[in-house]
This record gives sequence, C-alpha cells and structure tokens, in this order.
Amino acid sequence: MAATLHDVALLAGVSIKTVSNVVNDYPHIRPETRARVEAAIAELGYQPNPSARSLRSGRTGLIGLAVPELSLSSYFAELADRMIAAAEQRGLTVLIEQTGGDRQRELDVLRSARRKMTDGLLFSALGMQQDDAELLRQPYPLVLLGERIFGGPTDHVTMHNVEAARTATEHLLRLGRRRIAVVGAHVGEVIGSAGLRLRGYREALEAAGEPYREELIGYAEPWHRADGAEVTRRLIATGEPFDGLFAFNDNLAFGAMRALQEAHIAIPEQVAVLGFDNLDDAAYSVPSLSTVDPGLPEIVETSISLLVERIAGRGPDEPQELMAGYRIVERESTPAR
Repeated sequence: MAATLHDVALLAGVSIKTVSNVVNDYPHIRPETRARVEAAIAELGYQPNPSARSLRSGRTGLIGLAVPELSLSSYFAELADRMIAAAEQRGLTVLIEQTGGDRQRELDVLRSARRKMTDGLLFSALGMQQDDAELLRQPYPLVLLGERIFGGPTDHVTMHNVEAARTATEHLLRLGRRRIAVVGAHVGEVIGSAGLRLRGYREALEAAGEPYREELIGYAEPWHRADGAEVTRRLIATGEPFDGLFAFNDNLAFGAMRALQEAHIAIPEQVAVLGFDNLDDAAYSVPSLSTVDPGLPEIVETSISLLVERIAGRGPDEPQELMAGYRIVERESTPAR
C-alpha cells in the first residue's frame, strides 16, 4: 500500500503535523528535523496527495495563460514555451487557452468557471481595448501582458515598443537607408503594438529630418508571414522606391523577404530588412534576419514572479507596470557597418 503521512511520521520520529509542514515547505523548521523527514519520505516513496493539499491550502498549483494564438504566431508559441518552463521551476503547471484575439472570447476567459481551477492568470489581450481596463478588475491574481491596455487595475508587463521601434529605424538610417518602408501598420491605431511602433518609426524619421511618406506604409492585420509577403508585393507594385524595410514582427519580415526575393530585389544590398521579436527562426532564415530583441526572457520571468507574489498575497498595494529591456540583433539582412 502507498505510504501515508502517519508512516513518514513514525519513521522520522516526529508528529504528523511536522511532516505536513515539511511537505508544504513551511519555513520555520529546524534543518535537522527537515532532513529526517525528507529522508523518511525518500525511503518510503511517499507521494503527497495533490487534491488534499489543494483543499488545505486553497491553491491548485495551476496557473492560466491566455494568448491570442499559437500555430500562426511564433512569438506567442515561444512565450508559452518559456512560461511553461518558468512555471515548472516554481512547481506550477500552466493551463493554456487561445482567444483568437477576439474581444468576447477574451472576456469569456476572464469570467470562465475555469478560473476556479487556477490560482492566477497571465493574460495577453489583443481584442480588448483601453476602454476595457476596468474589466480586468477580477477576484483572482492577474498579470496583463501586451500593449492594448495601460494604467489598468492589475500588474502589467510589456515592452518598450516606441523606444525599440525608434532605435530600429535609427539603425536603418545610420546604414544610409533613407526611404524606409513599414510592414505591419494598423489603420488608425494609437494604443497597441502597431500604433506604438509606428510612432517610434515616425519619431526617428523626424529626428533625422526625413519626411514621413504615407506611400511607404504597408498596412497588415494580422501579422502572419503571408500578410508580410502580400503587403510587400503591393509596396513593390506601386513603383515607389525604398531601400530599407522595417517589419513590425519577425513573421511579417519573413514574408517580406520572400516577396523581395521573388522580385529579384537583393537583401541587404538593395533593401535592408529589420524585424521585431528575435524569434528562433530569425537566425536561420536566408538571409538571417536582423531584428529587435524585446527581452522575452525578462518578460516571462517578471510576469511569472509578479503572479506568484500576488498568489502568495504579497506585493505592493498599487498595480505595477514593468517594461523589459531591448536590443538590436544584427544579422545578414542588414549590411555590416
């Protein structure tokens, strides 16, 4: 028969309560007592009952991760993979839900009965907008990811979209590129990844004394490879010359490079290409893709740590907004300086 708490207590020569405290990692236990209990657990092969532990602690050991999609978005796939690894290091299991970036489905996730199964939620909103901020006020720990809502009632981990896009555009300008096309703008967007990155692009042009050319702005939604290719084909078809291309994510950049190569436009000699995300694939495309690294490992570690703190009932009273660092990764799609 399976070993019980009582068996472990007898072998270790301690009370059942002490064994329970060791199993639940209670901090105030003498090291020698903890060592005896852990040795007894190992000898007997004792396995704690997760259901019983959940009832005692009020926690399930599960956290939710809601993202727009996985199959067509390498960024969210890499995000989910890193979240799972970071959660496992903390003894947590991740329950992943896909919303398709649809506002109603995002609201359904927030209000779902599944939230009773999870201790907290990491939530990447795409369909919800700034006006929906108060809907994030939920009776469970929640950490917001992404760029759709700012100043809301919950902790928020995001990236330096404006600054990173400005630095990316400045990088192309320093390479001597003056007519820089954009792939991935959204019509009328101000708050959101596209709107913020377009703002950074415009700021860099203005600082360099270069005009903003609407004819070089490629609008694409969603941000998949096929969209990057189609938008770039349209830019080429207009006949408007461009010698640089800033794609608002790496998938768009991969599609853009395909369209440029189809048109026999040399990369980077004729058009230098820069992406955003630093996906694993960027190092293996042909040519390899120069890109913005937005600090995904930092985003993952920060958001998991914040959520764990909130689950434990710790952390400041006011919600925190934290941004990860970024850098430009130079590869073959931009010429060497």
